[in-house]
Amino acid sequence: MKIHQLSPDEVLDSLKSGQDGLSQAEALRRLSEYGLNRIDKVRGEPLGLVFIKEFIHFFALILWLAAGLAFFAESRQPGGGMDTLGYAILGVIAINGLFSFWQQFRAERAVAALQKLLPPYVKALRDGRIELILAADLVPGDVIVLQEGDNVPADCRLLEAFSLRVNNATVTGESMPKARDAAPCSEEDLLHGRNTLLAGTSIVSGDGRAVVFATGMHTEFGKIAHLTQTARAATSPMQQEIVRLSRVVALLALSLGVVFFFIGQSVGLSFWENFIFAIGIIVANVPEGLLPTVTLSLAMATQRMAKRNALIRHLPSVEALGSATVICTDKTGTLTENRMVASTLYLNGQILTPTEVKRRHELARVYRRFFEDALLCHNLKETIIAGKPQLLGDPMEVALVCMAKTCLGENISYPKINEVPFDTDRKRLSTLHQTPGGLVLYCKGALEMLLPLCNRLQTGDAITPLTLEAQQNFTRALEDMARDGLRVLAFAWRELEDDHDGERCEHDLILCGLVGLADPPRPEVRDAIGKCRKAGIKVIMVTGDHPHTALAIGRQIGQIQSETPVIITGEQLRKLSEIQLRLALDAPDIIFARVGADQKMRIVSALKKKKHVVAVTGDGVNDAPALKMADIGIAMGVIGTDVAKEAADMILLDDNFASIVAAIEEGRAVYDNIRKFLTYILTSNIPEVVPYLAFALLKIPLPLTIIQILVVDLGTDMLPALGLGADPPDPGIMCKPPRARQERLLNWPLLLRAYLFLGLLEAAAAMAAYSFVLHDGGWSWGERLESHDPLYLQATTACLSAIIMMQVVNVFLCKIPGRSLFGAHVFANRLLLWGVALEIVVILIVVYTPWGHLVFGTAPIAPAVWLFMLPCALGMLLMEEGRKWVAARWRKKRGG
Repeated sequence: MKIHQLSPDEVLDSLKSGQDGLSQAEALRRLSEYGLNRIDKVRGEPLGLVFIKEFIHFFALILWLAAGLAFFAESRQPGGGMDTLGYAILGVIAINGLFSFWQQFRAERAVAALQKLLPPYVKALRDGRIELILAADLVPGDVIVLQEGDNVPADCRLLEAFSLRVNNATVTGESMPKARDAAPCSEEDLLHGRNTLLAGTSIVSGDGRAVVFATGMHTEFGKIAHLTQTARAATSPMQQEIVRLSRVVALLALSLGVVFFFIGQSVGLSFWENFIFAIGIIVANVPEGLLPTVTLSLAMATQRMAKRNALIRHLPSVEALGSATVICTDKTGTLTENRMVASTLYLNGQILTPTEVKRRHELARVYRRFFEDALLCHNLKETIIAGKPQLLGDPMEVALVCMAKTCLGENISYPKINEVPFDTDRKRLSTLHQTPGGLVLYCKGALEMLLPLCNRLQTGDAITPLTLEAQQNFTRALEDMARDGLRVLAFAWRELEDDHDGERCEHDLILCGLVGLADPPRPEVRDAIGKCRKAGIKVIMVTGDHPHTALAIGRQIGQIQSETPVIITGEQLRKLSEIQLRLALDAPDIIFARVGADQKMRIVSALKKKKHVVAVTGDGVNDAPALKMADIGIAMGVIGTDVAKEAADMILLDDNFASIVAAIEEGRAVYDNIRKFLTYILTSNIPEVVPYLAFALLKIPLPLTIIQILVVDLGTDMLPALGLGADPPDPGIMCKPPRARQERLLNWPLLLRAYLFLGLLEAAAAMAAYSFVLHDGGWSWGERLESHDPLYLQATTACLSAIIMMQVVNVFLCKIPGRSLFGAHVFANRLLLWGVALEIVVILIVVYTPWGHLVFGTAPIAPAVWLFMLPCALGMLLMEEGRKWVAARWRKKRGG
């Protein structure tokens, strides 16, 4: 038999302990055998290895190769500027590696957070005496003493309990405090045994003695810690796409290099000239600015999300959230307010809804004893916190007191003469008070326990006999309220003529009403759920609470809309095969209730195997493993445990589910924006490659130098690209379904538009400007120009300037890829405008300052050259607008 199914004496025998606890000698022996009562950290990767990995991922290796080729080319042909390019690429590698490592260094510290929930000291019996010992020194078999307000230091089996209630929310996710006693329990699952106390939970009320049966990593708390540490963090869709993009770019650059090498061979270039030529082609096609732009774009998105109360801990999570197809959300504190409220009353044969409850103050005059019962019959303690009086104890009793004070309009304090405490057998609490009208016994508890004690009923101002019909009405009201997920308590009272023992007076009571208590849903959640549905995002509630409570909340917030939703409990989930679970997840409306930490991970794993991008919300220790396994874990910032926050990728600063929708909107915008600046960056590759092709095939001076390519890739292009990365979300972005998981960041339409349309237009403009300057300077075909010749410097400067001017137009074309620029809010993005302005300033510095001439091999160009470029830029704008018009007509025709 399991330990919670044994009697207290059998438990002590099985643990070789006794009512007086262990001896000091035996405790020391067990400590050496079982180890300290603490959460051990699983050995992770050495910090040095994590650091190195940031510099050897695939795209970094491509950049290392590009830098190496640049240095090699410089060694073969000194003075070509290739060494400057090599150093610039090394700088890009260093910046990205250090930034990414810093993000990793700040990541998961879940073990330190777990330790904070365990108390440092505990009262234990050693050699028959109560001693204050370190919680870390507890061993199996130790007998400990617990009372209201204590945190539970280890997994324990109660030996005796007095009105003891425990808050299990951090471990099991249950919102309601649970009563605990020492009697054997027939429950199969130890987590829900009524005689067990779990490490990391807290005592809400009462006191008792318990024997420790599991410590450290052997506790349920420790098992969750192990799951949290060993669960592998998911690779985000963006990380996967960057890897794929790196491979495509590498293959494309190397392929072009090989092709141009053979072209050079065919036109009679020497081997080394041809080899250097091929290196130039490869380096020109590696977008060195891509990683910095992606990284900085994600960083800016995190700043925007922070303003919308979503704190991003790991940069790739920004885009991952935008790709989410499923949100697995906890209930308590996430969808609900995590506070108990007396939301429904049953008085005088009527169920008062939350709206009608505003009449409570009117009813208080007639049902004064009912509200006095709610106000006085409790075990709460009053204390001062931050200068304000606070009630400590069972949240349900706090809610009842608040409700009574509001209705009565005053805080009544009648002296308590006697009390009969709550326990799991009686399921009721009675208190005897001295009121101005004499002694009154107030009683509250489960209706089935109060009915046999009552023989009268309060109906308005009258006291009438409690008939069978009235009892049936109360029972039906209880069932209706329970179906709505409410915790229902019955109230009764009786006036006494003289002082009596409370328990002997629990008869001939007057039944007066019922109260339904609930953890109310957040008011904004229903609208947020509606937006998720509209955006094609499925919301699944995964909670440790009771199925009835979960279903009621699901209906209130609109998560459940069908008449027959699928509800799977933890016990049922254990019996489902992997295939059965995946099939169950296809249901349009589904709830998982009474599930454990490992089961939450299983649900997330099944969804990911179904090719979903999964976001998981939570606040408790039990949520941490699933938060870590998900594509993106979302923790509550206000009520969330440190464990959940450390395991999460994103933290909601206001604990508002609606903030997730805002973050998803930003995440979707990030993906679109990355595509925009990817198109923008790749477009400039063609005008960088074509000059090399013209140099090899047409036997003309090289129109664009390597160092000038660097101006484009790491100088002027990056500033507007960052502006594109900060573009606000499109107004209709949440009306579209999530992008398909197989949809690629770099696809054929993007490549064709960047390379074979926009890129060719830019290349044509660049070569035209180059030819215009050469022709105007009197150059004749076949004439050789030295690298320091003023005419050559002016011609290459014109080629570079034309690329920049075309990119200025291109950034606006990429900003609005699917519709016409005319009529759109082109100038709404201030960062983009600043980027364009700085781009223009940079090219003017490069063209018209001595420093620019020295570093980049440029020379001043005449105003006529700029005027020559203007029609090219205007032509590019008109041709792209024409392409959009044709594409829109084709889509419309295809849709019709």
